[in-house]
Amino acid sequence: MTSKSGPQESAVNAQRLNDAMKRLRARLRVESGQHATGLTATQLAVLLSVVREGPVTAARLASLEHVSAQSIAQSLAVLKAAGLIHGTPDPRDGRKKLMTATPSATELVDKLLTGRASFLARAIEQVVPLEEREDVAKAIGLLERLAAADLSDGGA
Repeated sequence: MTSKSGPQESAVNAQRLNDAMKRLRARLRVESGQHATGLTATQLAVLLSVVREGPVTAARLASLEHVSAQSIAQSLAVLKAAGLIHGTPDPRDGRKKLMTATPSATELVDKLLTGRASFLARAIEQVVPLEEREDVAKAIGLLERLAAADLSDGGA
């Protein structure tokens, strides 16, 4: 099998990667019990950021999640109503609020992350032969590089 390298192959691989990630994300939502939370993937991503980064401003959350301030505000409103986060005035700028996760939010995030990691560990153990485990580690490194890519110059 010959392989032509170039933009067309990159486009095909980009679509395959996108499709695989979509299926894996959906599977992780099911395996972790995410559906039972009643929260959307976006709301849970924001909650995870509050747990990891908190106390944190809405502006910082918007930056972390690569979404608009309006989108963050909507997610924060749902999370506040669910009793998963609360806001306190920023001591450096009283006009801003610092979002902090409640203990129940931290427990929820831990449970979801543990469920995801458990599924992935079992899947690797059962599906990936020992001789391919190093390939998995390499693929993770590549995915991390892709996620961190700064293409603001247009890719040139």
